[in-house]
Amino acid sequence: MLGYGDNHDLTEYLRLYIAIHGDHEGGNASAHTSHLVSSTLSDPYLSYAAALYALAGPLHGLANQEVLRWQLNMQQEIGGEITHDIIREYLWKTLKSGQVVPGYGHGVLRSPDPRFIALQEFCETRPKLLADPVIQLVKKTYEVAPGVLTEHGKTKNPYPNVDAASGCVLYHYGLTQFKYYTVIFGVSRALGALTQVVWARALGLPIERPKSLSMDTIEKIVKQ
Repeated sequence: MLGYGDNHDLTEYLRLYIAIHGDHEGGNASAHTSHLVSSTLSDPYLSYAAALYALAGPLHGLANQEVLRWQLNMQQEIGGEITHDIIREYLWKTLKSGQVVPGYGHGVLRSPDPRFIALQEFCETRPKLLADPVIQLVKKTYEVAPGVLTEHGKTKNPYPNVDAASGCVLYHYGLTQFKYYTVIFGVSRALGALTQVVWARALGLPIERPKSLSMDTIEKIVKQ
């Protein structure tokens, strides 16, 4: 597809990417959608198709694309000089404009995402990849951003998540069509979501029936 032939490093990266994106418990939007639809005993194919509709939403499936756009904009603005001070200044410019730093923070974790660390270790063992200016920006941003975000004081987790690096490495290996990144994510997440379908059927889990609460009920709970 990319015209690379037998690119061992790209093969190894896709193997790593698919492994670390394969599952993410059942509470995120796409995995939960798959579980919900499957609980009706719908066809597994249809269950995962529903999950992909959730993944299409920009708040869920476009994070690594947003990181890459932000990194490329930074590269264009700061030029070839990549220093901690310049990156720190760009981070503050982003925050003061009311934007967030993409790829940082996590809904659950309060420490660096181990999937991000795995990607960093992959880059560190490949000098050509590590020398890529975009990958250098990822590395140096990681060295600066947690301190800036802690000083900013508006994030519970100032550390990078997997999206801080995943799309940038895909870009290095020639996948420059951003919209295709969600396809790769979807292929990997199928492994975890469909495994959950199998377990749900094996355990005989019932159909999901989320309860609704009226405002009166909520007020009573709060008063208690």
